[in-house]
Amino acid sequence: MDGVNVISRLEAGRLWVHQAPYTTSVLVPWQGDVQAWPVERVSALQASHFAQLLPMQPELVIFGSGERQQFISPTLYRALIERRIGIDTMDTAAACRTYNVLVNEGRKVVAALLLNPSSALAPHK
Repeated sequence: MDGVNVISRLEAGRLWVHQAPYTTSVLVPWQGDVQAWPVERVSALQASHFAQLLPMQPELVIFGSGERQQFISPTLYRALIERRIGIDTMDTAAACRTYNVLVNEGRKVVAALLLNPSSALAPHK
């Protein structure tokens, strides 16, 4: 689908949207620019991190919590709930797969993905 962001690859600490690599946590909207998400771990999440999603106007957010699924307090994503934006939590690998399925169905979805920089692979030389 033209103009739709697709996650093409995921490795430890590295993610590709189309051919562009990312090594930090990101917000991947179904359309538009991928944005840096300034959070490295679940314990550092604040409500403001989820408020950053509101201007994108998604119908659903897929939250990738890192290498393993970690649920978070609904108080962190209260702004999403108040606007009737769904949120689903899973590990980042599952979040990437789910996001791709949903964008291929034409859904207005944003993937909020935690990438752990401490597990990032060294760049190839």
